Amino acid sequence: MTTYVLVPGMCHGAWCFDGLAASLRSAGHHVLAITPTGVAERSHLMPGAVNLDTHTTDVLAAVENDTTASDELILVGHSYGGMVITGVADRIPDRVDSLVFLDAVVPRDGEACWDLVNDEERQWYVEVDDTGFGVPPMPFFDERATAHPLATVMQPLRLRGDLNRFRRRVFVYAQDWPGESPLQESYDRVRDDPHWTTHELDGKHNLMRDNPEDLLRILLDAAR
Repeated sequence: MTTYVLVPGMCHGAWCFDGLAASLRSAGHHVLAITPTGVAERSHLMPGAVNLDTHTTDVLAAVENDTTASDELILVGHSYGGMVITGVADRIPDRVDSLVFLDAVVPRDGEACWDLVNDEERQWYVEVDDTGFGVPPMPFFDERATAHPLATVMQPLRLRGDLNRFRRRVFVYAQDWPGESPLQESYDRVRDDPHWTTHELDGKHNLMRDNPEDLLRILLDAAR
């Protein structure tokens, strides 16, 4: 049995993985789907004080409380969640088997999410809500989406090692963006790297909604 740890992108909670999590559990695996502090049903918790370290700690705490030392962890991050799973893997490398980036940022030491996306995405980040701390959800997001703490995308990630120490590193690229994909830079970093497995899917950024069967196949394969 593999333990999949699912980390959502900006403004979303664990519920964005409901269908995928159910399919993984039906296949006999353990799933931890995370709602980060200050987002979705946890949006009331310290929104002005939440940064990338907070979200990394959220996942580390879930792993500590809901897994055993013998569990093999596959960390799965969607979009901004790539920052979080990279930070988590760096903190507990001996626990992590593989990482899967679902149309997600792939950071290096000293980089923030802000550094890895395009100008259009950055413009969204700075159009904060009335609190001055929150990036508001896009109009087409799920109705459960909430503002996302701005500091999480501005804080640089500090790493002690690189991703090549993990058994498998997988990137899933969504081809159906209305314009330039803000994840293009991250995809370009890994697409020709022989240490990575990459997939291109004909779906929008919310691959969990558009390509659930493809994602299930890819995630199950990552455990083999």
